[in-house]
Amino acid sequence: MDSGMIGKIQKAKRYAQERNRFTFKTFTVNISGENNAHKVEFSNNQWNCDCEFFKTRNVCTHTMALEEVLKDMLPKSEPV
Repeated sequence: MDSGMIGKIQKAKRYAQERNRFTFKTFTVNISGENNAHKVEFSNNQWNCDCEFFKTRNVCTHTMALEEVLKDMLPKSEPV
């Protein structure tokens, strides 16, 4: 492996540890739940999940789990 690639790998590892460098704007994730798989989307600072609980509460286990995984990496919500 050449020295240029070694430097890039080291820089990537440093970036990965500096979570504040990342801000997610839009993404889709499939989550394997205990009973079914669910599709969760994040766009325009809003969550959406295809599970029944989300439809009535606009929050669910799946979105809360992703919020925990991505802690400090999502855009801050605007106060209403």
